[in-house]
Amino acid sequence: MPRLLRALTIATVLGFAATLYLGLFAAGTDIQQGAVQRIFYIHMPAFFGAFTAFGLSLFGGIMVLAGKSADWDKLALAGVEVGLAFALINLLTGAIWARPIWNTWWTWDPRLTSAAIMCLTYAAYLMLRAGFDDTERRRTFMSVYSILGFVTVLITLFIIRIVPETIHPVIVGASPQNAQGSFEATSGVMLALAPSLLLWLTLMPITLMWHRYRLEDRLESLNRAKLKALSE
Repeated sequence: MPRLLRALTIATVLGFAATLYLGLFAAGTDIQQGAVQRIFYIHMPAFFGAFTAFGLSLFGGIMVLAGKSADWDKLALAGVEVGLAFALINLLTGAIWARPIWNTWWTWDPRLTSAAIMCLTYAAYLMLRAGFDDTERRRTFMSVYSILGFVTVLITLFIIRIVPETIHPVIVGASPQNAQGSFEATSGVMLALAPSLLLWLTLMPITLMWHRYRLEDRLESLNRAKLKALSE
């Protein structure tokens, strides 16, 4: 393992432990929502971690179409897998929060609906990718897909500002008028949220994607060795 990756891994683990402590113990308990509000210190950062990973997948797809090294395709794949994992964490933690606050596990709120569509879009990416036998065609097709798929990420990010009928609260900035679950009464929100956002936005996706990239590189080397052995 490269020294930089080892250092990033250690920093990520320590950072995750530190931000968990801040969210669980340093921040105050919300007067209106109680302890369930603390889940937002993972819920919101997880989405922005997915944004970073999907953004890097978009960049990898552009580089493949620009005729650069095929290794960019491995970056795109790593971005989709890590981003999808983070997006699912975002959906799951949101459902856990919604049950006591909205009295339901799920509602067809614009933000929730767009987030679910985003997850399905990138899950389809993995399914379609597995159906290609031709490596070159797969790289080209999936590169285009990763570029188009990023539209769902942008919609999910900005839909609260586009559709005012949402009941989804906003932590940073003004929430919609009919939002349910305000954070105004919580002390220490930014003390716990800012480090967690920074961690999930940078170290978490980059470190996990690097590990996934190295794994894909080894899998490709193994497949080449198998083909060589079979041809002899």
